Order: sequence, then structure tokens, then C-alpha cells
Amino acid sequence: MEHAFTPTIKAVLEKHFGAKADELFERSLLLQYVNIKTRSASRGSKSRSSFAALYAIYVLVEDYVKGGFHEGSDYSKYEGAVFSRLFQRQRELPFGSKLQNHHFNNRLNGEFAKYFPNSDFKPIIVQSNRYWINPNLLRVKAGQKVCDLAVEVIEIIDEYIKSKSAAFAGFIETCVKLKELPASAPKDTEAFILDLLAPNRDARVFEIVTSNPSSRLKC
Repeated sequence: MEHAFTPTIKAVLEKHFGAKADELFERSLLLQYVNIKTRSASRGSKSRSSFAALYAIYVLVEDYVKGGFHEGSDYSKYEGAVFSRLFQRQRELPFGSKLQNHHFNNRLNGEFAKYFPNSDFKPIIVQSNRYWINPNLLRVKAGQKVCDLAVEVIEIIDEYIKSKSAAFAGFIETCVKLKELPASAPKDTEAFILDLLAPNRDARVFEIVTSNPSSRLKC
């Protein structure tokens, strides 16, 4: 799947791995999943932001990196992350304050399995209320070298956060313009609203206008 954010993913990989970037992108099921979940990065997508899934990955990979496991420390000896710490961390991230625990508890693994039914691995490992990211999905062979993608996964999701933050700022700007539309210029108002209904517009603006046109003055 190629979409507006895919070049950003590939650019991050190329920055870190050079000529191996395309091969890593094609071989990594975790990157393929992240690519699917970031398809709403462009303002025009009607897809949801998928922060719950992405942040479940983010905080577990972040925990992995903090432990130095991307640099060779033995992850198999790690006691695992405590859920309360992971849950708190995801809520500290932008747009994460309302997220629940569903993607930590089987939803992400179940969705991943639907996209990649032939995979032997699931992203999140849970045992005795401890959590791990599956290292088999972070470590990908390109040529004769096994590359750890942990740092890059975090960077890619950070770039997605920036993209969605910019889109949200644009949404707020549009709301202000909607509120300030003069009732005395019906043709200008009509043209502006028709533009908001176009396929390349943000889903939230689309919903505001289509569900209750009068709400455009209360946004």
C-alpha cells in the first residue's frame, strides 16, 4: 500500500540505512503495519488517526530502546514492562489522553493477524501482566545484515504525530473561518462549504458540515 505518508517512512529508512531502505520496508511486517495505520496522515483522508494502535507500538518500542536492547543487550532476559507505566506513557503523547487499553490486550495482535495471516509472530507479547514488543518484528534481515528498526519505528511515528498536529491546526483554522463567514455573502459561504465537502478535506470538518450545516457558526 502506497499513500501520502509512505514516502516519509521510506525517507526515514533511507536516512538510516541507505540503499537497504526499500528492502527493509518490503521485508518488515511491522513497518507494513505502521504504513497501513498512518494512511490518514494527509489532511484529505477520511481514515481515523489510529493513535491507539500506533502508540501501543510506540511505548513498547520506546521501552525497548531505553533498555539498550536495540544496541545488543539481551532482550530475552528482560522482565518486561509494567502495564501501568505503558498506559501512562501513551496518555502523555499528543492526542493520547483519552486512549484506553484495548490495543495492549489483543486488539492490536488480532488486527495484525488479519493483515498478515501467515506471520509466525504477533507484535505484543504478554505474560503474567508484563509486556514486550516482539523483537522478531523489529529485527529484519537486509542482504547479509540483520537491522534493528526500533529507533526508526519511533522516528516514523514521531513524524506521523507532526503531520497530524499540522492537520489539526488546519482544522482549527478552518473552524475559525467557518465561524467568521458573513451571512451577507451567501455565494462566498456556499463556495467555501462546498470546498469543505470535497474528498480531500479533513474528516472532522466533513462531519461537522454534513451532520449539521448550521453548526459551522458554532465551531
